[in-house]
Amino acid sequence: MGVDYYKILDVDRNAKDDDLKKAYRKLAMKWHPDKNPNNKKDAEAKFKQISEAYDILSDPQKRAVYDQYGEEGLKGQVPPPGGGSDSSSANFQFNPRSADDIFSEFFGFSSSFGGMGDMGGRAGASSFSRGGMFGDDIFSQFRSGAGEGSAHMPRKSAPIEIILQCSLEDLYKGTSKKMKISRDVIDANGKPTKVEEILTIEIKPGWKKGTKITFPAKGNEQRGHIPADLVFIIDEKPHSVFKRDGNDLVFTQKVSLVEALTGYTVQLTTLDGRNLTIPVNSIISPSYEEVVKGEGMPIPKEPSKKGNLRIKFNIKFPSRLTSEQKNGIKRLLTSYSST
Repeated sequence: MGVDYYKILDVDRNAKDDDLKKAYRKLAMKWHPDKNPNNKKDAEAKFKQISEAYDILSDPQKRAVYDQYGEEGLKGQVPPPGGGSDSSSANFQFNPRSADDIFSEFFGFSSSFGGMGDMGGRAGASSFSRGGMFGDDIFSQFRSGAGEGSAHMPRKSAPIEIILQCSLEDLYKGTSKKMKISRDVIDANGKPTKVEEILTIEIKPGWKKGTKITFPAKGNEQRGHIPADLVFIIDEKPHSVFKRDGNDLVFTQKVSLVEALTGYTVQLTTLDGRNLTIPVNSIISPSYEEVVKGEGMPIPKEPSKKGNLRIKFNIKFPSRLTSEQKNGIKRLLTSYSST
C-alpha cells in the first residue's frame, strides 16, 4: 500500500473522527518546525506527513479510495470505488489541503510557511519563520518550559454541565438515553457552522446521583480554543414507593396495631417488575426493620451483587378505645407481662 497513513497517526484502521483529531493535535504540536529549531528539516518532513495523513483519513471519499487502492488510488492510477468498468483513473482527483490550512483550522493561527500545499514534495523546501504560524507571543510559549510536556496548548473552555434526570428504575436496570445537541463547529474554510448530533448515554445499573458522563470536546468550537467537554450529571427522580440509601432500598409499610402484634405479610413489586411476598413473624415495634438480603440496588463495581431491601413500618395506633377494649388490652398485656 506504500505509505501507511494509519501508522503515521498511530491510530487503528477503525479510528473514528474524534480519534483522528486527537492524534493530529498531539503529533502536530510535537512536530511543528517552530517547536524543533534544532531539527527543523526533519520536523518539516514529519509535520507534512502528519498533515497529509490526517487530510486523507478525515475525508470519507479519500479514505475510501486509500483503503481500497492505497496511494496509487489517490494519485489517480486506479478507478475510484463504485466507478464501474468505464471509470478512468482521472475521475478521482486528490487535491491535498495544505498543512498550514489544516493546522490553522485546529489552532486558529495563520502561517506564512510556504510550500505547505506541496504535501508530496521535498521536505525542507521552505521553513517556518518566527513571526509565522504562531507569531512571537505564541512561539515564545513553546520555549517557556523545558521538556516535552511543557508546551502551552490552546486554552480549553470550561466544561458544560447538564443535569440528566433518571428514574430509580433506570438506575436499577440500566438504560440507554439519546440526547440531541446543537453546537457550533469550524468548517474547512474556518467559518463557524451549526451542526446537530445525537449522543448516546449508557446508564449503568447502580449508578448514583452525581455520577458524571463526559463527552470530550463536544462544546462549541472557536478559533484559538479547544472545545469544552460536555458533561452529563446524573440526578435521581423521587420514587413513589422506594427510597434509596446508598446501595439499599427502603420501603415503608403501613400496618395496624393488631398486625404489628400478631404478624403481617408484606406484598410488593420490585423495580424490575417481580412480585415479592415477605412474611413478618416478629413483633413489629416502631423501630423494627425487616431486612431482605440482595433485593437492593445493584453495586456498580459488582453488578451481579445488590444491596439490601429494608422494610420499615408505620404503625397506625387507634385514635380511641372503648372501656371494654381498654379492659381487654389490660388483661392481655397483664397476662403477657406475667409470663
